[in-house]
Amino acid sequence: MLDRLTAQPADALLALIKLYAADPAADKIDLGVGVYRTADGATPVFRAIKAAERKLVEMQDSKAYLGPEGDMGFVRALAPRVFAGTDVLGRVDGLQTPGGTGAVRLAADLLKAAGTKRMFLGVPSWPNHAQILKAVGLPVETFTHADIATQTIDFEATRAALASAGEGDAFLLHGCCHNPTGLDYSEAQWDEIAETLAARQIFPVIDIAYHGLGQGWDADNYGLRAVLAKVPQALVAYSCDKNFGLYRDRVGAIYIVAKDADGLPAIVSNAAAFARANWSMPPDHGAAAVRLILEDEALTADWLAEVDEMRARMREVRDALAGYGMAGSVDLKPLQHQNGLFSTLPLNADQIKALRDDHAIYMAGSGRINIAGLTMHNLPKFVAALAAVTA
Repeated sequence: MLDRLTAQPADALLALIKLYAADPAADKIDLGVGVYRTADGATPVFRAIKAAERKLVEMQDSKAYLGPEGDMGFVRALAPRVFAGTDVLGRVDGLQTPGGTGAVRLAADLLKAAGTKRMFLGVPSWPNHAQILKAVGLPVETFTHADIATQTIDFEATRAALASAGEGDAFLLHGCCHNPTGLDYSEAQWDEIAETLAARQIFPVIDIAYHGLGQGWDADNYGLRAVLAKVPQALVAYSCDKNFGLYRDRVGAIYIVAKDADGLPAIVSNAAAFARANWSMPPDHGAAAVRLILEDEALTADWLAEVDEMRARMREVRDALAGYGMAGSVDLKPLQHQNGLFSTLPLNADQIKALRDDHAIYMAGSGRINIAGLTMHNLPKFVAALAAVTA
């Protein structure tokens, strides 16, 4: 039976990690892997997480199963931060998931079971979005989210996609810090999207993977608030992997916004059944640490300060990049107004290969760069290399 399987392409990002590790260059730059890095190039464990883990070691008295819903204390402690500024908490419930990936998977499973006709997805997007939707069997309609050459959102394409969607269709939206472009909708664009979703009865799925890392906690959630003010139902996939630094612990949640509280139990029961089939139950440790932070005012304050530090460092890098203006044919000024860990540069495959082979600069084949891989120290080398390969 297994001889019938054909080899699948190697994951390009994992291959990039190996190439970078094998490069002996002392001044090599890694812009590929999507994790936050300090100005020293480290991806540390948060102070608040370390403190919460110490508490967890002392107070946790069992490793017994929690069930497919995971740590509901975590889910409910996180909800007020996710839905701050909305009036939907009385009709929201959720489950813990293995990272935001697990939350997107459950959202896709629920929509497939509910008879969703099509899922609309702006591209480029996080590659796993399309893979998950394909695995579940949801038909996907793509539209252009951004024009990489001009570093602008193609809002006319978004409008056209919304106009072609209707009742029975779903729309997947990045809540903030768009991956891979860093190009987020403006408040006016979010308002229009929300109005159209409601008017055409299109079901929204909002994926929030970088909350707090763009413009700040409140500003980053403008889109979610705008949509939930207009629509009766939604699914929200939330990741704590980035804004708590819990990448390998896989900490996320899916939230179900129902028309009313009475409708929640049936929907949640379906989500729990899919979770049971997919992974039985999520890993507990990271979510328990997040719960302890959110239950402790001092730990919460320290965690928020750490996220502020991350956001400020990435904003500093973006400002510095923009200050260079042009690097060869690449205009760096638009990067100043983008958000989060990522931007995508208008580079072709030969230019990306030359950056790697001639300058020891590693990035995804799409031209996506991790802003946190840049520092005030290596920026001059990066900009000079860009100029050299695009002149």
